[in-house]
Parts: sequence; structure tokens; C-alpha cells
Amino acid sequence: MPQLISTGFSELTEGQQARLERRLTTEVIRQYAAVSGDVNPVHLDAEYAATTAFCEPIGHGMWLGALVSAAIATQLPGPGSVYRAQQLQFKQPIKVGDTAVVTLTVKELKARMRLVVLGCEVHNQEGTLLARGEAEVIAPPESATMEAPELPRVQVD
Repeated sequence: MPQLISTGFSELTEGQQARLERRLTTEVIRQYAAVSGDVNPVHLDAEYAATTAFCEPIGHGMWLGALVSAAIATQLPGPGSVYRAQQLQFKQPIKVGDTAVVTLTVKELKARMRLVVLGCEVHNQEGTLLARGEAEVIAPPESATMEAPELPRVQVD
């Protein structure tokens, strides 16, 4: 079982960064559609997507948002973080075969509430900016290490 490490508020510093990478596949798009209920044909139907400005199926923008959430929950500040706000602007679509590279950067620390303002950027493997925004999270009070929980297997029929 993988270990998750959280960074307590007092150990965070402005400019601190974390990265998370995930590859988008057709199966990931199908799984995201199944769990979210977003079955827009621009994501799932190659014939339909060919008639759009993108000319091919694209990934869900909120999948990128979910990756930002995953980076916060597993890396910076890590387990025990509590989301307060997220603002995200989508700049370019992510396409099947692309790797999303999420970068979180600590922009501001507010000690009274252990509030952390994070700059969030998502690029593809070529460095193209896909999404940019800001998140506010409450950091855990102290650093900790814990086992990642076992997750159910997802199957799309």
C-alpha cells in the first residue's frame, strides 16, 4: 500500500511546489463519464467530435480539475487538506494520449485559519497550458504519514 505524506501548515513555504502527472486514455474518458454522468458526445463519440472545432474527442475539463484536487489531497499540502475554493480557467483541450502535468505552487499562507492559497497550472507533455487557476485549502495542523486507502476497481461496461 503506498504511503501518503501531508505537510503541516507550519512547514509550508511560499514558492513550494508539487507535481502530479496522469495520462489521458479513451478508457479514462469513459470512466470519468461513468462516474460523473457527463456524457457529452464531444468526449465520447469520435464521429460527433470530428464535426467540432477540436476534430477529435477531447477529455473532460473537470478531469483536469479532479487532477488538481488529487495533487492537493496527495501531495501539497496532502492528506487532511480541506478544500475551500477553486477557480480554474480552461485554456486548451486535453486530447487522448496527452499527459496532464499539474503543478501546484504555494502563493500565500494565512496562519489564523491555516489557509493556503495555491496557484494551479496544468500543462500537457509539450508544455502547452491547458488550465490555470487558484485554490484555497485549509492545511493539516501537522505533518503526518499514512497508508493510502484501497480503492474499489472501476469497470465501464
